[in-house]
Amino acid sequence: MKNFEKLLEIEALLENITKHFAKNNLLRVKFLYFVGEYQNLSVGMIISKLGVKKSNFALMSKKLEKEGVISVKHGEFDRRNRMLFLTEKGKKELDAYLNEIKKFFSEDDHDIEKSIEQLNYYLNKKI
Repeated sequence: MKNFEKLLEIEALLENITKHFAKNNLLRVKFLYFVGEYQNLSVGMIISKLGVKKSNFALMSKKLEKEGVISVKHGEFDRRNRMLFLTEKGKKELDAYLNEIKKFFSEDDHDIEKSIEQLNYYLNKKI
């Protein structure tokens, strides 16, 4: 099996696991994760990491802002730049999801942890 084929299989397996815990709202969970993890990134970079269309991102961000899960702030020097932040409500929702995933992957295996870190590093370099 070639590397790309292995990555496709890994992606499909991970998506199935994360969908289960996200209660079939995977985009919402990914959105919360990337907004929380990468607060200093531009909206364009977050869109790139999520792999969604700008219009889908705009719809999701408006919905989450209306629900009080994220807050949107405009740049001080350039009002066109937007920065997204998780509210306390958003942090609690994301933490609940992450805690469920942590319970599922409760093994403390250094080799697995190292492999995941390497894969994460590699993929972030490519995107």
